[in-house]
Formats: sequence, C-alpha cells, structure tokens
Amino acid sequence: MEEDTPAVFPRGSGEEGRPSDQAADSHPWILIASILGSSMAFIDGSVVNVALPAIQTSFNSVVSEVQWVVNAYTLMLGAFILVGGSAGDLYGRRNVFTAGIVIFTLAAAVCGIAPSIVLLISARTIQGLGGALMIPTSLALINAAYRGPARSKAIGTWAGFTAISTSIGPLAAGWLIDTFSWRPVFFIYLPVALLTLLIVLAKIPRVPVAQRTTGLDWQGALLAAFSLGAITFALVESSNRGVTDPVIILSALTGLVILAIFIIVEKRKANPLVPLGLFRSHTFAGSNLLTLLLYFGLSGAFFFLPFNLVQIQGYSATLTGLSFLPFTLLLTVLSPWAGGLVSRYGPKKPLIIGPSIAGLGFALFALPLQGNSYVTTALIPVSVLGLGMAITVAPLTSTVLGSIDIQRSGIASGINNAISRIAGLLAVSILGLVAVTLFSSSLQQEMRAMDLSPQQQTAVMEERQSLAALVVPDSIQNGDRQSVEIAVDRSFLRSYRVVMLIISGLAFLSAAVAAVSIDERDLQT
Repeated sequence: MEEDTPAVFPRGSGEEGRPSDQAADSHPWILIASILGSSMAFIDGSVVNVALPAIQTSFNSVVSEVQWVVNAYTLMLGAFILVGGSAGDLYGRRNVFTAGIVIFTLAAAVCGIAPSIVLLISARTIQGLGGALMIPTSLALINAAYRGPARSKAIGTWAGFTAISTSIGPLAAGWLIDTFSWRPVFFIYLPVALLTLLIVLAKIPRVPVAQRTTGLDWQGALLAAFSLGAITFALVESSNRGVTDPVIILSALTGLVILAIFIIVEKRKANPLVPLGLFRSHTFAGSNLLTLLLYFGLSGAFFFLPFNLVQIQGYSATLTGLSFLPFTLLLTVLSPWAGGLVSRYGPKKPLIIGPSIAGLGFALFALPLQGNSYVTTALIPVSVLGLGMAITVAPLTSTVLGSIDIQRSGIASGINNAISRIAGLLAVSILGLVAVTLFSSSLQQEMRAMDLSPQQQTAVMEERQSLAALVVPDSIQNGDRQSVEIAVDRSFLRSYRVVMLIISGLAFLSAAVAAVSIDERDLQT
C-alpha cells in the first residue's frame, strides 16, 4: 500500500515532525496540485450558481428541480467526503486524490451534454462522489507536508490561490452563458484537471504506509447518504406537496430514524466513518459548529443572489459573474495574511471578527430595491462579505486541523468539509422552502388587490414554484399582466430580504460560537 505524503523522520530520531530532504523537494508541487484540485470544487459552486437561471429557463424547470441540480452534488459530497478523508488516510492520499479528479471531471463533461434535467441531476450526483474523494485529500496532503508556522502560511496560500482560480470561474461562466449557453460551463474543469493530474503523476512521490487492519466504513457512509437524502427530499419537495403531505412526513421521519441508526452504529464501530470521540475537543466541536452556521449562510446567499441579479435586477450572466469578483479578490489578497494571523495572534480573534463582518455583508444584501445601482446591490455587500470570509477561512482551516492529531488529519478535514457541504445542502433546501412560502404569501396578497378573476389568480399561483421566473399566464393581458409581473418581482424581493436577514443572524451566531468554544491551548503546532 502506498501513502502519498512526504515521509517524516521516525519518532526518537531528533527530527520528529520535520520532512525529509527528498520529500521537501516535492512540497511546492504538493501545494500547487492541492490548490488546483481544490479550485475545481470551489469553481463548481460559483459557476453552477451563475448558470442556474439559464438552466431553469433551458429546461423550463421549477425551483425544486433547480435546487436538485445543486443538492444532488452536495448530497453525495456531504455523505461521502468522510469516506474520502478516511480513504486517503488508509490507501494513500495521492491515489484517492487522483481518482477523485478523474471521476469529478468525467461527470462534469456528462453534465455539459445532458439532454434533460433528470440526466443533469444524475451526473451531478456522480460529480459529487468525485469531489468527495478529491477535496479532503487535497488539504490532508498540505497538512502532512508542512509543520508549525509553515503550515499556517501554506494553508493561507492555498486559500488565496484557490480564490484566484475561483474568481476566473464566474466570469468565464457568465461569458460562456451569454455567448453560447450554460452547457460549456461544465467543461471549464477539463484543462485544470489535466494539469493537476500531470503534476500529481510526475512530481508527487509515493511513500509507503503501514498496513491497516480496518477498512472503510461503507455502512456508515450509506446510512449518512440515505438519511441526508430523505431529509433533503422532504425539505425540497415540501414546497410542492405541502408539509402535511404523507410522502413528505414519511420521508422526513425515515431520514431522522436512519440518522439515529447512523449515530448508534458509529458509536459501536471500531473504525467509524465519524469518530464521535473527536468532538470531545471543544475546539474541534466549536469550529465545526461555526462552519455549519457560516457556510449555511454563504451557500444560501450565493444560491439566491444570481436569481436576484438576473431575474429581478436584469443583469446579464457575465455581469452576474463579475459580481462575485470582489469576494474572490479579497480572499486572494488577504487569505495568506489571515493565515499568518494564526501564528501571531492565535485563531480565536480572527474567528470572531471575520464571521461578524460576514454577517454585516449578508445584512447589506437585504437593503437594495429593484433598480438600485450595482454598487449598493452587489459591490458593497459582496466586498464586505469577502472581507469577512478572507479573515475567517485560513484560521478556521488551521484550527480544525490543529485540534486533531496529524495521523487523523484526513478524517478531520473530511468531517469539516462534510459539515460545510451539509450546511450548503440544508441551506438550499430550508431557505428554498422559506423563500417559496414567503413568496407565495406575498404574491397572494398582491393579487387580492388586483382586478383578477379567481381563475386567473389560481393560474398565477400554480406557477409560484418558479419564483421570480414565473411566467404570467396568457389569459392575463395588458395592464393586468404588467401588474402581475410587478407583483412577482416585489414578492421575490420580500422573500429574498428575509432570507438574507436570517443568514446574517446565523453569521453573527457563528462568531459567538467561536468566542465561547475555541481554546487555543488545544491546538497542535
């Protein structure tokens, strides 16, 4: 069996924790490969979000179908990223990292040629499995290659350069959508994947690891996937069927029962998918709760923002992609500096200040009305959010990895990544339900003030699942048609503002979690 991280001197050699000279030669290549691999995953979130309005129009889809384009990927990622982390520790991070890149990229290519929304969602599911193998092993490679202050700096560099590549994604996606269609967006990954594979195969050495007597916890992974899938189905489809529908109730109860079984099974296993004992560390538990709250907000904001910019504000896909640029530029410039803050001041202060600034940024999204300037609608909120996240990302990553023994860095990275992805899964599902409910209520009130027949009102409300993409029925013409269109826009903005304020509150709550839970004495160097 082979491990794919640099060898270290054995304990008692006087050089414990220092990489060998031969392994040190590969450090820059490990960092570059990890940056490129992680970039594909980060690019995915931003470019797919930019493409969602075009995908919705192309397939004439309702919001729940668009949610599944995001959630199918996130579901598999959240459920199996833990397997990816453990697989890297057991079978070699280089091998697992490589397999993840191949699966992720091939599935993305299928997304680009999908003739139906069903096949697109299916390919996104497979793409999530590839991401689950690729993401945790990329950070685990860095964590094993560097020690002490060099590790914090490397993680900061990883965060910064990942942001550079991520900034290109939305711009390229917007241009491709405006010039061609949404389909070429999924081929952005191909050159990045090819370059990463060449570096991995040519420059990252294979290092032997000890034989293990335990394998992967596939039982735990499947239980997690079924539990999350059932709960997600209930949340997403409840906006269509209603929360009292027997199918929704059965799905939610099934998910909760399987979740309880998962916890029981994990407690009894010798090699659990989620070693629950890791959460005895207040710092590890607190940093993961912070991750859940903050990334819930980030995923929810970036899901709804493109719909506001394209369907309400009238931005092109290119300009919508450009709107993400301040966020990624701030991450690029400030993340290496934020990584250095951990060595100088510890992680606690950045993890209080950063999420608080992000919370302000989320709140600023709730202020603009339809037709406001780009500066107030996008530039200022995105920039404030980017500043907050730039201060947060590198210290948060260092805290998660530093609170656990290095031998378990793969599973620690996997757990934290899983939580961030599950946060996104829950955000799109829960906030989607909130948005549809508020939108429907507001639209119903708006139409009561109009001179519409009951049949016309019913026809409009039957399309409420499309949110701002609602197409006014042909039976409504002239001034009434314009009035309904205005009502749709107003109703969407009302629901959008409430969603953003909820997100803002969760970001401030995550800062409070950091204040009370992170103990810098728990951290290893």
